[in-house]
Amino acid sequence: MAARTAAHCAPAAPSAPRQAVQLHACPQSRLLAQARAACGAPRAPPAAAPAAGWRPRVQPRRFAAAARGAAAAAAAAPAQVVLTREQGKNGALRKVLEGRGISCLELPMVETVAGPDRDRLPEVLREQAASFDWVCITSPEAASVFLEGWRAAGRPAVRLAVVGEGTGRVFAAAAGDGVPQPQFVPSVANAEHFGPELPFVEGGSKRVLYPASNKASTELQAGLAARGFEVLCLNTYDTLPVSRLDGAALAAAKQVAVVTVGSPSAIKAWVQLVGEEATQRMAIACIGSTSARAAEKLGLQRVRFPAEPGVATWAAVVEECLAEAGVTS
Repeated sequence: MAARTAAHCAPAAPSAPRQAVQLHACPQSRLLAQARAACGAPRAPPAAAPAAGWRPRVQPRRFAAAARGAAAAAAAAPAQVVLTREQGKNGALRKVLEGRGISCLELPMVETVAGPDRDRLPEVLREQAASFDWVCITSPEAASVFLEGWRAAGRPAVRLAVVGEGTGRVFAAAAGDGVPQPQFVPSVANAEHFGPELPFVEGGSKRVLYPASNKASTELQAGLAARGFEVLCLNTYDTLPVSRLDGAALAAAKQVAVVTVGSPSAIKAWVQLVGEEATQRMAIACIGSTSARAAEKLGLQRVRFPAEPGVATWAAVVEECLAEAGVTS
Protein backbone atom coordinates (compact mmCIF):
# COMPACT_ATOMS: atom_id res chain seq x y z
CA MET A 1 0.00 0.00 0.00
CA ALA A 2 1.40 3.35 -1.02
CA ALA A 3 -0.15 5.12 1.94
CA ARG A 4 1.71 4.93 5.22
CA THR A 5 0.48 5.34 8.78
CA ALA A 6 2.25 6.49 11.91
CA ALA A 7 2.60 2.89 13.04
CA HIS A 8 4.80 2.20 10.01
CA CYS A 9 6.79 5.44 10.06
CA ALA A 10 9.73 5.17 12.44
CA PRO A 11 10.80 8.40 14.21
CA ALA A 12 13.66 10.19 12.54
CA ALA A 13 17.04 9.73 14.20
CA PRO A 14 18.33 12.73 16.19
CA SER A 15 20.29 15.03 13.94
CA ALA A 16 23.63 16.63 14.68
CA PRO A 17 23.59 20.11 16.26
CA ARG A 18 22.76 22.73 13.69
CA GLN A 19 23.86 26.32 13.36
CA ALA A 20 20.81 28.53 13.29
CA VAL A 21 20.86 32.20 12.57
CA GLN A 22 18.84 33.72 15.41
CA LEU A 23 16.86 36.70 14.20
CA HIS A 24 14.54 39.14 15.91
CA ALA A 25 11.05 37.72 16.02
CA CYS A 26 8.70 39.10 13.38
CA PRO A 27 5.19 40.34 14.29
CA GLN A 28 2.59 37.60 14.53
CA SER A 29 0.94 37.04 11.19
CA ARG A 30 -2.75 37.57 10.76
CA LEU A 31 -3.16 33.90 9.91
CA LEU A 32 -1.48 32.77 13.13
CA ALA A 33 -3.60 35.14 15.20
CA GLN A 34 -6.81 33.92 13.59
CA ALA A 35 -5.86 30.28 14.02
CA ARG A 36 -5.00 30.73 17.69
CA ALA A 37 -8.25 32.60 18.25
CA ALA A 38 -10.13 29.66 16.72
CA CYS A 39 -8.44 27.36 19.24
CA GLY A 40 -9.42 29.54 22.18
CA ALA A 41 -6.16 31.42 22.74
CA PRO A 42 -6.55 34.79 24.52
CA ARG A 43 -6.60 37.87 22.33
CA ALA A 44 -4.03 40.61 22.66
CA PRO A 45 -5.36 43.85 24.24
CA PRO A 46 -6.42 46.50 21.71
CA ALA A 47 -3.87 49.15 20.83
CA ALA A 48 -4.24 52.55 22.47
CA ALA A 49 -5.90 55.25 20.39
CA PRO A 50 -3.53 57.83 18.89
CA ALA A 51 -3.13 61.12 20.72
CA ALA A 52 -5.26 64.09 19.70
CA GLY A 53 -3.84 65.93 16.74
CA TRP A 54 -1.82 62.94 15.61
CA ARG A 55 -1.47 62.52 11.87
CA PRO A 56 0.04 59.61 9.97
CA ARG A 57 3.43 60.33 8.53
CA VAL A 58 3.40 60.20 4.76
CA GLN A 59 6.34 58.40 3.18
CA PRO A 60 7.99 60.76 0.67
CA ARG A 61 7.75 59.64 -2.93
CA ARG A 62 11.48 59.76 -3.32
CA PHE A 63 11.87 56.72 -1.04
CA ALA A 64 9.49 54.68 -3.19
CA ALA A 65 11.37 55.82 -6.29
CA ALA A 66 14.67 54.83 -4.67
CA ALA A 67 13.31 51.37 -3.89
CA ARG A 68 12.20 50.93 -7.50
CA GLY A 69 15.60 52.09 -8.68
CA ALA A 70 17.37 49.58 -6.44
CA ALA A 71 15.20 46.76 -7.74
CA ALA A 72 15.86 47.76 -11.36
CA ALA A 73 19.60 47.94 -10.77
CA ALA A 74 19.57 44.55 -9.04
CA ALA A 75 17.71 42.97 -11.95
CA ALA A 76 20.31 44.27 -14.42
CA ALA A 77 23.43 43.35 -12.40
CA PRO A 78 25.27 40.00 -12.41
CA ALA A 79 23.50 37.61 -10.07
CA GLN A 80 24.63 37.43 -6.44
CA VAL A 81 21.95 34.94 -5.36
CA VAL A 82 20.26 32.04 -7.12
CA LEU A 83 16.64 31.09 -6.33
CA THR A 84 15.89 27.39 -6.70
CA ARG A 85 12.23 26.83 -5.79
CA GLU A 86 9.76 25.44 -8.33
CA GLN A 87 8.72 27.63 -11.25
CA GLY A 88 6.40 30.39 -10.05
CA LYS A 89 7.31 30.12 -6.35
CA ASN A 90 10.34 32.42 -6.16
CA GLY A 91 8.50 35.71 -6.63
CA ALA A 92 8.01 36.72 -2.98
CA LEU A 93 11.66 36.24 -2.00
CA ARG A 94 12.92 37.80 -5.22
CA LYS A 95 10.81 40.91 -4.66
CA VAL A 96 12.25 41.42 -1.17
CA LEU A 97 15.86 40.81 -2.22
CA GLU A 98 15.80 42.96 -5.35
CA GLY A 99 14.07 45.70 -3.38
CA ARG A 100 17.22 45.75 -1.25
CA GLY A 101 19.48 45.94 -4.28
CA ILE A 102 20.44 42.24 -4.32
CA SER A 103 20.63 40.79 -7.83
CA CYS A 104 18.94 37.40 -8.28
CA LEU A 105 18.93 34.57 -10.81
CA GLU A 106 15.91 32.27 -10.84
CA LEU A 107 16.86 28.68 -11.67
CA PRO A 108 14.25 26.15 -10.45
CA MET A 109 15.84 22.87 -9.45
CA VAL A 110 12.72 20.73 -9.02
CA GLU A 111 9.33 20.23 -10.60
CA THR A 112 6.19 18.70 -9.13
CA VAL A 113 4.53 15.52 -10.41
CA ALA A 114 1.62 13.41 -9.18
CA GLY A 115 2.33 11.07 -6.28
CA PRO A 116 1.14 7.44 -6.00
CA ASP A 117 -1.80 8.36 -3.73
CA ARG A 118 -3.07 11.39 -5.63
CA ASP A 119 -6.07 9.55 -7.07
CA ARG A 120 -6.82 7.95 -3.72
CA LEU A 121 -7.17 11.27 -1.87
CA PRO A 122 -10.70 12.09 -3.15
CA GLU A 123 -11.87 8.59 -2.24
CA VAL A 124 -10.51 8.87 1.31
CA LEU A 125 -12.07 12.31 1.76
CA ARG A 126 -15.41 11.21 0.35
CA GLU A 127 -15.65 8.16 2.61
CA GLN A 128 -13.73 9.14 5.75
CA ALA A 129 -13.57 12.94 6.06
CA ALA A 130 -15.85 12.99 9.10
CA SER A 131 -13.61 10.52 10.95
CA PHE A 132 -10.53 12.78 10.95
CA ASP A 133 -10.01 15.34 13.71
CA TRP A 134 -7.46 17.18 11.58
CA VAL A 135 -6.09 17.40 8.05
CA CYS A 136 -2.44 18.51 8.33
CA ILE A 137 -0.91 20.42 5.40
CA THR A 138 2.81 21.17 5.38
CA SER A 139 3.57 23.01 2.13
CA PRO A 140 1.89 25.25 -0.47
CA GLU A 141 2.10 22.44 -3.03
CA ALA A 142 0.44 19.99 -0.61
CA ALA A 143 -2.30 22.60 -0.09
CA SER A 144 -2.95 22.96 -3.82
CA VAL A 145 -3.06 19.20 -4.36
CA PHE A 146 -5.34 18.76 -1.33
CA LEU A 147 -7.81 21.36 -2.63
CA GLU A 148 -7.97 19.56 -5.96
CA GLY A 149 -8.84 16.28 -4.20
CA TRP A 150 -11.22 18.02 -1.79
CA ARG A 151 -13.24 19.49 -4.66
CA ALA A 152 -13.32 16.12 -6.44
CA ALA A 153 -14.62 14.53 -3.23
CA GLY A 154 -17.62 16.88 -3.10
CA ARG A 155 -16.20 19.50 -0.68
CA PRO A 156 -16.63 17.60 2.61
CA ALA A 157 -16.31 19.40 5.95
CA VAL A 158 -12.75 19.19 7.32
CA ARG A 159 -10.71 20.82 10.10
CA LEU A 160 -7.43 22.16 8.70
CA ALA A 161 -4.06 22.64 10.37
CA VAL A 162 -1.25 24.22 8.32
CA VAL A 163 2.45 24.46 9.03
CA GLY A 164 2.82 28.19 8.39
CA GLU A 165 1.69 31.42 6.80
CA GLY A 166 2.86 30.57 3.28
CA THR A 167 0.82 27.36 3.22
CA GLY A 168 -2.17 29.14 4.74
CA ARG A 169 -2.14 31.73 1.95
CA VAL A 170 -3.17 29.03 -0.54
CA PHE A 171 -6.42 28.53 1.38
CA ALA A 172 -6.91 32.25 1.99
CA ALA A 173 -6.63 32.94 -1.74
CA ALA A 174 -9.54 30.56 -2.40
CA ALA A 175 -11.70 31.65 0.56
CA GLY A 176 -14.33 33.16 -1.74
CA ASP A 177 -14.88 29.71 -3.24
CA GLY A 178 -16.03 28.29 0.09
CA VAL A 179 -12.68 26.65 0.80
CA PRO A 180 -12.14 25.73 4.49
CA GLN A 181 -9.69 27.96 6.34
CA PRO A 182 -6.93 26.82 8.74
CA GLN A 183 -7.92 26.48 12.38
CA PHE A 184 -4.42 25.82 13.71
CA VAL A 185 -0.90 27.03 12.93
CA PRO A 186 2.10 26.01 15.10
CA SER A 187 4.23 28.64 16.80
CA VAL A 188 7.14 27.88 14.43
CA ALA A 189 6.65 26.65 10.87
CA ASN A 190 8.29 23.23 11.09
CA ALA A 191 7.48 19.62 12.00
CA GLU A 192 9.36 19.87 15.32
CA HIS A 193 6.68 22.27 16.58
CA PHE A 194 3.72 21.07 14.52
CA GLY A 195 3.61 17.56 16.00
CA PRO A 196 3.86 18.50 19.69
CA GLU A 197 1.52 21.51 19.41
CA LEU A 198 -1.42 20.16 17.39
CA PRO A 199 -4.44 20.37 19.75
CA PHE A 200 -6.58 17.40 20.70
CA VAL A 201 -10.25 17.73 19.76
CA GLU A 202 -12.54 17.10 22.70
CA GLY A 203 -14.43 13.86 22.10
CA GLY A 204 -12.54 13.36 18.84
CA SER A 205 -11.12 10.28 17.16
CA LYS A 206 -7.44 11.32 17.34
CA ARG A 207 -7.22 10.49 13.63
CA VAL A 208 -5.19 12.76 11.35
CA LEU A 209 -5.05 12.84 7.56
CA TYR A 210 -1.66 13.94 6.25
CA PRO A 211 -1.50 14.50 2.44
CA ALA A 212 2.22 14.92 1.79
CA SER A 213 5.12 14.70 -0.60
CA ASN A 214 6.41 11.26 -1.50
CA LYS A 215 9.76 12.48 -0.14
CA ALA A 216 8.45 13.98 3.11
CA SER A 217 10.27 12.98 6.30
CA THR A 218 8.50 10.99 9.01
CA GLU A 219 9.08 13.62 11.69
CA LEU A 220 5.52 14.93 11.80
CA GLN A 221 3.95 11.45 11.90
CA ALA A 222 6.37 10.37 14.62
CA GLY A 223 5.62 13.43 16.74
CA LEU A 224 1.88 12.92 16.43
CA ALA A 225 2.05 9.17 17.03
CA ALA A 226 4.05 9.75 20.21
CA ARG A 227 1.08 11.74 21.54
CA GLY A 228 -1.48 9.08 20.62
CA PHE A 229 -2.69 10.29 17.23
CA GLU A 230 -3.34 7.83 14.40
CA VAL A 231 -1.93 9.29 11.19
CA LEU A 232 -2.93 8.32 7.66
CA CYS A 233 -0.26 9.66 5.31
CA LEU A 234 -1.06 9.83 1.60
CA ASN A 235 1.77 10.49 -0.85
CA THR A 236 -0.18 12.87 -3.07
CA TYR A 237 2.71 14.49 -4.96
CA ASP A 238 6.41 14.12 -5.65
CA THR A 239 9.26 16.47 -6.52
CA LEU A 240 11.85 15.53 -9.13
CA PRO A 241 14.92 17.30 -10.54
CA VAL A 242 13.97 19.52 -13.47
CA SER A 243 14.13 17.75 -16.81
CA ARG A 244 15.62 20.73 -18.70
CA LEU A 245 18.01 23.54 -17.76
CA ASP A 246 19.30 26.51 -19.72
CA GLY A 247 23.06 26.05 -20.13
CA ALA A 248 23.91 29.75 -19.88
CA ALA A 249 21.80 30.16 -16.75
CA LEU A 250 23.43 27.13 -15.16
CA ALA A 251 26.91 28.51 -15.91
CA ALA A 252 25.93 31.84 -14.34
CA ALA A 253 24.46 30.07 -11.31
CA LYS A 254 27.81 28.42 -10.57
CA GLN A 255 29.34 31.86 -9.97
CA VAL A 256 26.91 33.18 -7.34
CA ALA A 257 27.79 33.69 -3.69
CA VAL A 258 24.55 32.36 -2.19
CA VAL A 259 22.04 29.69 -3.20
CA THR A 260 18.59 29.73 -1.60
CA VAL A 261 16.96 26.40 -0.77
CA GLY A 262 13.28 25.85 -0.02
CA SER A 263 13.16 22.06 0.28
CA PRO A 264 15.41 19.00 0.72
CA SER A 265 14.63 18.03 -2.88
CA ALA A 266 15.96 21.35 -4.17
CA ILE A 267 19.37 21.10 -2.48
CA LYS A 268 19.77 17.48 -3.57
CA ALA A 269 18.98 18.43 -7.17
CA TRP A 270 21.30 21.45 -6.95
CA VAL A 271 24.30 19.39 -5.88
CA GLN A 272 23.49 16.78 -8.52
CA LEU A 273 23.28 19.35 -11.33
CA VAL A 274 25.83 21.97 -10.24
CA GLY A 275 28.34 19.70 -8.53
CA GLU A 276 29.64 19.41 -4.98
CA GLU A 277 32.86 21.34 -5.61
CA ALA A 278 31.04 24.44 -6.89
CA THR A 279 28.43 24.18 -4.12
CA GLN A 280 31.07 24.07 -1.38
CA ARG A 281 32.21 27.55 -2.44
CA MET A 282 28.73 28.97 -1.84
CA ALA A 283 26.69 29.79 1.23
CA ILE A 284 23.43 27.83 1.47
CA ALA A 285 20.52 29.96 2.73
CA CYS A 286 17.70 27.58 3.68
CA ILE A 287 14.09 28.48 4.40
CA GLY A 288 14.10 26.37 7.57
CA SER A 289 15.67 23.59 9.59
CA THR A 290 14.37 20.69 7.45
CA SER A 291 16.14 21.94 4.33
CA ALA A 292 19.22 22.81 6.40
CA ARG A 293 19.49 19.27 7.73
CA ALA A 294 19.28 17.90 4.20
CA ALA A 295 22.11 20.22 3.12
CA GLU A 296 24.27 19.19 6.06
CA LYS A 297 23.69 15.50 5.29
CA LEU A 298 25.19 16.17 1.85
CA GLY A 299 28.37 17.38 3.55
CA LEU A 300 27.82 21.09 2.96
CA GLN A 301 29.41 23.35 5.56
CA ARG A 302 28.20 26.91 5.02
CA VAL A 303 24.54 26.27 5.79
CA ARG A 304 22.34 28.95 7.38
CA PHE A 305 18.64 29.11 8.21
CA PRO A 306 16.35 31.41 10.23
CA ALA A 307 15.02 30.45 13.64
CA GLU A 308 11.50 31.23 12.40
CA PRO A 309 10.76 30.34 8.75
CA GLY A 310 9.27 33.06 6.55
CA VAL A 311 10.14 35.20 3.54
CA ALA A 312 11.36 38.15 5.66
CA THR A 313 13.59 36.02 7.88
CA TRP A 314 14.82 34.03 4.89
CA ALA A 315 15.82 37.26 3.13
CA ALA A 316 17.66 38.36 6.28
CA VAL A 317 19.67 35.12 6.22
CA VAL A 318 20.57 35.75 2.57
CA GLU A 319 21.85 39.22 3.51
CA GLU A 320 23.96 37.77 6.33
CA CYS A 321 25.42 35.18 3.96
CA LEU A 322 26.33 37.89 1.46
CA ALA A 323 27.93 39.98 4.20
CA GLU A 324 30.00 36.99 5.35
CA ALA A 325 31.14 36.48 1.75
CA GLY A 326 32.12 40.15 1.48
CA VAL A 327 29.48 40.86 -1.16
CA THR A 328 27.75 44.23 -0.97
CA SER A 329 24.52 45.15 -2.74
